[in-house]
Amino acid sequence: MSAKSTLAMQEPAPQQGMLRPALTVFVALSIITGLLYPGLVAGIARTVFPHEAAGSLIVKDGKTVGSELIGQPFSDPKYFWGRLSATAPMPYNGAASVGSNLGPTNPALTDAAKARIDALREADPGNNAPVPVDLATASGSGLDPHISVAAAQYQAARVARLRGLPTLKVEALIAANTEGPGLGVLGEPGVNVLKLNLALDAVK
Repeated sequence: MSAKSTLAMQEPAPQQGMLRPALTVFVALSIITGLLYPGLVAGIARTVFPHEAAGSLIVKDGKTVGSELIGQPFSDPKYFWGRLSATAPMPYNGAASVGSNLGPTNPALTDAAKARIDALREADPGNNAPVPVDLATASGSGLDPHISVAAAQYQAARVARLRGLPTLKVEALIAANTEGPGLGVLGEPGVNVLKLNLALDAVK
């Protein structure tokens, strides 16, 4: 066997020489992007925005009753109702955020909207005002905790009557729980339904 042949047999294959650097880079990037970076971002968030980083939880009497970011279903006419939710197997399921994906010509969308309108009319027979669109349709996420100011005002007289409160008092609660557009310019003002209903329950 020639010296040239012996040298060729001793040289490692190119793939073997690349394996160790590749594994080293993989492990290093996994540690940086999978542990160090998320830990750093989470630490900064908990320091600068502790409430938001903890889930924007709403606490009443020492008990967590929900989150400012996820709606809850209300069907009792004494409470303000939020938007419809298309999540399964229950409304406002945070683990299954989804819209209905029904097109405007789909009869199921029309039926769902009609059922909500009928329920609103039944709960408040004397209210002949047009039903705000966000009270009869689901949001894209299915978790929207807000309704429009118009949707809250539409329900004010019903809630006031059933609770024996002055309508002006209920309207004042709506105003107190109205949040402005995001960053002052994004979107429209909205009313957090859970916070508004908690404020209603606090009225003596």
